[in-house]
Amino acid sequence: MPGAAAEQRILKLSIGATVLVSLFGVLFGLRADSQSIVFDSVFSAIEVAMGGLALFVARLVTRTTDDRRFQFGYWHFEPMVLAFNGGALMLLCVYGSLTAVHSFLSGGRPLNFDWAIAYAVIVCVVSIGMAAYELRANRLVPSDLVRLDAQSWLMSAAVALALLAAFAIAWLLQGTALGYLTPYADPVMLALLNLMLAFVPIRTVLRALREILLMTPPELDQRVRRVMDDVSARYGFENYTSYATKIGRVRFIEINVAVPVDARVNDISTVDAIRHEIADAIGSEGSHLWLTVDFTADPRWL
Repeated sequence: MPGAAAEQRILKLSIGATVLVSLFGVLFGLRADSQSIVFDSVFSAIEVAMGGLALFVARLVTRTTDDRRFQFGYWHFEPMVLAFNGGALMLLCVYGSLTAVHSFLSGGRPLNFDWAIAYAVIVCVVSIGMAAYELRANRLVPSDLVRLDAQSWLMSAAVALALLAAFAIAWLLQGTALGYLTPYADPVMLALLNLMLAFVPIRTVLRALREILLMTPPELDQRVRRVMDDVSARYGFENYTSYATKIGRVRFIEINVAVPVDARVNDISTVDAIRHEIADAIGSEGSHLWLTVDFTADPRWL
């Protein structure tokens, strides 16, 4: 699958860039004596692990399988990874907020502003570049994993920009009447950033939980019903039932149609033609479609 290969190539590049940023952050964080930079490095390190897991799942879900234990494929692993990824980032934000409060109550931390500002500038440039690349690529290769990774780079860019602003302001305040505030720049910004960044993984976890719990997307349900209402009216079907859900990048749809005894559906080729018509009307739109359409004259099977 060309799209799957492109998705994996994008994730590999992101993992490599994240490893470099993480190592870079550890070095500069120690030199600057900044908890904000250390937090950002830990954030990047977790993203490396999550990126590796996302790459593994991206390969797994596109694999053809005759595994009798996973007869419906591996699609359900994708929302599980998204939930785990988002949950890990949420916990990290909670830890960072507690660390910031402790540092603030302890009187703040003096910083080496030269190292801190240099770190913020470099990471900001790299993060914005990677986010722009992945968002552009995601338009050509639709993927929840790539989109989530791009959001992570945007989060990193936001962290770097906020750190740059805080460090620059604190640096300018040195030697002034407000110089006593400079030790608090690091813990205050760390707390604010954690509160801001927590909203992105929360949305990711909620979206993933809807898929894990097999909740039907309203737009998918409405589309299936519109298609079946039209097909039923044209072929004179008595009734139908439909069940749909989305798991990762695949949509599972089951449709049961009640056919009158005297209906014009009297051979298997006609039935298959109607199935193809329903599948084409629902459409795949870049996602995989697992469609089952059953016909019966006995309404008890609906």
